[in-house]
Amino acid sequence: MNKLSASDLFSLERYARERGAFRAKVLEHKRARQLAVGPNTTWLFEDRLTVQYQVQEMLRAERIFEPEGVADELASYNPLIPDGQNWKVTLLIEFPDETERRRELSQLKGIEDRCWVQVVGHERVFAIADEDLERENDEKTSSVHFLRFELTQGMIATLRGGAPIAAGVDHDHYRHAIAAVSAATRLALIADLS
Repeated sequence: MNKLSASDLFSLERYARERGAFRAKVLEHKRARQLAVGPNTTWLFEDRLTVQYQVQEMLRAERIFEPEGVADELASYNPLIPDGQNWKVTLLIEFPDETERRRELSQLKGIEDRCWVQVVGHERVFAIADEDLERENDEKTSSVHFLRFELTQGMIATLRGGAPIAAGVDHDHYRHAIAAVSAATRLALIADLS
């Protein structure tokens, strides 16, 4: 997929005018791209539109309009756009209670490396996690991780032939799996493989 460039972005003024409609469009688009794996993890499968929204929001929040600042944001977020051979996921680990969250994040160290996807009929593909920086320390893991799942040409061909997609987490303190993602999610993910 094509990476974003400055010419793909709205100016701050235009984004202020169009933000409501753009946000609604992106939220609708994200519906098929979100996957709850168990009660406490949400996976957001990123693509060009979800990343554009994130960049636009960062530019808006930080009031960035200088070319160097825009370029820095693009350099930070463009790696989240899949390249046609992979899926890229923002993993959110969610525990509403702060005390429980602290305790659970200390138990879930390494969870980002135990997330997997599977084109049914092929081996599981485990995530390559946090390539930009380490998000875990001696005490706990982060509540946000960035994952990449690399697929083979055989897996992609099998998907296009109708195979279901399974997903899960295989961690000592968090084991959950989805036997087959929804039809809408499957279609959205296949679109990422062009």
